[in-house]
Amino acid sequence: MTNPLLLFFARPSTRQHGVRRPRERVRVPTEVPSTDAIFLVLRRMRTPLVVLVAIFSISVFGLALIPGKGGQRISPFDAFYFISYTATTIGFGEIVPFTPIQRLWVTFSIYSTVVGWAYAIGTLLALFQDASFREAVATQRFRRRVLTIKEPFFIVAGYGQSGRAVCAELDEAGRRMVVIDSDKDRVDKLSSDQLHADVPGIDADASLPGVLGLAGLGLPNCEGVIALTDDDDVNLAVVMCVDLLRPELPVLARCHSRVTEERMHDFSAAAVINPSDRFGGYLLLAMQRPTTFHLVSWLMSSAGMPLQARREDKHDGRWIVAAEGHFRDEICNDLSRAGQEVEWVDPHEGYPELRGATGFIAGSDSDTLNLAMAEHARLVDPEIFVVVRQHSTERRALVRALDIDSVYTPSDLVASEVLARVVTPTFWTFVEHALGQDEDWAAAALTRLTDRCGRKAPERDLVTIDLRNAPALTRWVRNHDFRLCDLLRDPEDRERMLAVVPLVLMRDGTPHHMPDEDMLLRPGDQVLVAGRLGALASMTPVLLQETAVEHAATGRDVPITWVGRAVTRAVERRRQRRA
Repeated sequence: MTNPLLLFFARPSTRQHGVRRPRERVRVPTEVPSTDAIFLVLRRMRTPLVVLVAIFSISVFGLALIPGKGGQRISPFDAFYFISYTATTIGFGEIVPFTPIQRLWVTFSIYSTVVGWAYAIGTLLALFQDASFREAVATQRFRRRVLTIKEPFFIVAGYGQSGRAVCAELDEAGRRMVVIDSDKDRVDKLSSDQLHADVPGIDADASLPGVLGLAGLGLPNCEGVIALTDDDDVNLAVVMCVDLLRPELPVLARCHSRVTEERMHDFSAAAVINPSDRFGGYLLLAMQRPTTFHLVSWLMSSAGMPLQARREDKHDGRWIVAAEGHFRDEICNDLSRAGQEVEWVDPHEGYPELRGATGFIAGSDSDTLNLAMAEHARLVDPEIFVVVRQHSTERRALVRALDIDSVYTPSDLVASEVLARVVTPTFWTFVEHALGQDEDWAAAALTRLTDRCGRKAPERDLVTIDLRNAPALTRWVRNHDFRLCDLLRDPEDRERMLAVVPLVLMRDGTPHHMPDEDMLLRPGDQVLVAGRLGALASMTPVLLQETAVEHAATGRDVPITWVGRAVTRAVERRRQRRA
């Protein structure tokens, strides 16, 4: 039977779908509502250039037609040569002695060309200040930067709090990305954010197919799209564009309403994250299955975050919800579905009556008001379960100081789930599996993790047993036995296990969660491990070095040099023959 809590994290569309008819493959457009920079230059500079050429031509032919001393005229080429260095203000002197009439004409030509140059240069400088021209130049520069990306990359639409958090973690994981945001100030933050890679960014409407195409949607190395704007319509448009133009690419999208969520599901979005609805699921998980909640939330938190002590409060009873907007509707609906007594109050009409209540949710649109209501609830009843909604992460220190039981920050929730799905997709299968297990399984998994890795949130890494990522280990497992526990041994001391726990072993597309460490590894296996950063790094020799693999598997101290290994094998064969 399907676990009802799991539906909060992977709610399918409730609409009935038939078989989709085949669609015509359409080329991803790259044209945007922005004029080409070269065309703009030619159009704006057309009149100044015509005026300048006309002045230059009249000056050259006029000088060639005026008779000089002795009635001789200079050739058109000589006139062109003289006017060229004169009109450009270089100056060189007369090529032949001029008559007064010729000098008068040259004087007229000098002033005329100066006026022409001033007109042309002034127009060019005005063009450089023109917003449409600068936008066209920026668009072409953005396009060139995208085309220079040779690695797989993600398109991130929206660079708000969630977008910045996702980009920072993707950059930390060595993944490339391209950013689209309609707010120029947000795009400008890309240059000031401390990112390792050069991240192309453009301020444009991400809902336009041409903008997504410009960002690389049609390129073969685009591996997915993440829609995190604050506008549900824009996010829906991004999902539509990806599904219709590149249906093979995964798209993850954020939304605020269930109507939009259903519409996104109709376009086969890989994941639709409604933060208000998601938080309701997490809250019910904390109430009904606290151990599972502790395990999942701890593993999804940032590395190094301590495991909080679990409260043994009873959460069944009357809940006071002082909230507004979509968050109020979602949280009240989730609590009611869980069989809780829910009382909604307007957060702007003073403090509610909290005596006898089990829990209190401060979810107004003002972070300051929410903190004030949370402190009042603590003063009225120190044992009440307090939930606070925070729009911005800038007041995180105040929230920690208040010792809030549960904090809902939409940007953090969206970012953590997106990263769990994108950076290590195998990890999300573990989360979904954990949500479907009972409390005893979660308690055993949590104990296994904390006993070996400590009480700080571990790092995660995916070990792939192939010739590219683990050549030495791959060659060994083709001909010899190598257990999963051998991978976790300390290369310096085989009897000591590293602070690493295997979460998932993926074999032939089938996941084995919390696998038995006595399992034999095979070529092609993928092992998702969690552990301390230093311990994860200590696994590298077993993946790359023949001697480290043999020592981990057999316990024999194998010489590092080829000659030493040959002598050791010869001695071993001799001992076997004598035996």
